[in-house]
Amino acid sequence: MITEPMHVSDETYEKAVLQSTLPVIVDFWAPWCGPCKMVGPLLDDIAKDYAGKLVVAKVNTDENSERAVSYNVQTIPTLLFIKNGEILKRHSGSLSYAALREMVDSFLAI
Repeated sequence: MITEPMHVSDETYEKAVLQSTLPVIVDFWAPWCGPCKMVGPLLDDIAKDYAGKLVVAKVNTDENSERAVSYNVQTIPTLLFIKNGEILKRHSGSLSYAALREMVDSFLAI
């Protein structure tokens, strides 16, 4: 059971995210991004709290821009909520843990 976010590259994205049997939250982020640093610990908690129910994947856009470009990610952090390879929700910018949890719960209910 995965209890922490996994780092995904352009090369591993398809297998880790699109072919995942569990729903996935993909975090497009960069190390220099202030709001990303605020969202990161929240996603660490989500990965622990929802272990076995979903996977949190992190894509560093400085090192792996291909997927960010293909999904038209223009601001970071951008979270994509993906189930069975399909984007069901999208959120850009920072948010509170309560708001993120609410988003995750509604995503898992779809």
